[in-house]
Amino acid sequence: MGEYQVVAGPEAFLPPAAASMGITLPDPGQAHIEGRIVDEDEAYEHAARKMLGAKVPTIFPGPLVLWKWNEKAAKKAQAIRELADSMPARLIPMADYRPKYPKIIPELEINPNHPNLTIWHNKIDVCIFIGVHCHQANLALKIIRGGTDCYTMAMCAQAGHEDACLSFRDISVEKIKKLQTTVERLKKEGVESQALPFTQFRMSRQGRIEG
Repeated sequence: MGEYQVVAGPEAFLPPAAASMGITLPDPGQAHIEGRIVDEDEAYEHAARKMLGAKVPTIFPGPLVLWKWNEKAAKKAQAIRELADSMPARLIPMADYRPKYPKIIPELEINPNHPNLTIWHNKIDVCIFIGVHCHQANLALKIIRGGTDCYTMAMCAQAGHEDACLSFRDISVEKIKKLQTTVERLKKEGVESQALPFTQFRMSRQGRIEG
């Protein structure tokens, strides 16, 4: 058996945890691409090209950036919105980890218990998780890798995620803006966004889609 790679699936009904296959987390100043430890600058370039080359690039912000529990979270949320606008990318919130039974509305928000439904429903081919608690991100990333062909990336405030195809660690406002700067540089160099036209909807406090 060759070295294990964390690549877009569908891999298996029950994909192995990447850590059990020998994938390790990066050290500070590093990232991983498909399980290979790289310098962060290489990962920014790779992530930007992946998002620009996607038909349905999507960012899934989680509670750590959706809710204004401190000023740092508010600044990250603003940086994420600016990053999405620069690509452009869709924003689908992961606002509440509780299962939504019996009805799931996959165009409204990702359900961590059934993330593959949101991926399939919206035809998402590349995505970024950011501000998602590690235990929920690990679960959702594994399900997505197992049952869909979506290329997953995670921008983690802690040590990163083995089960993402690409993962950053120690994410800050400055690092989010660095990815945006990389996207804008590539666009100036002639790398055109392949994103399909879309209108970003807004979600009301009552859970209804607006605009």
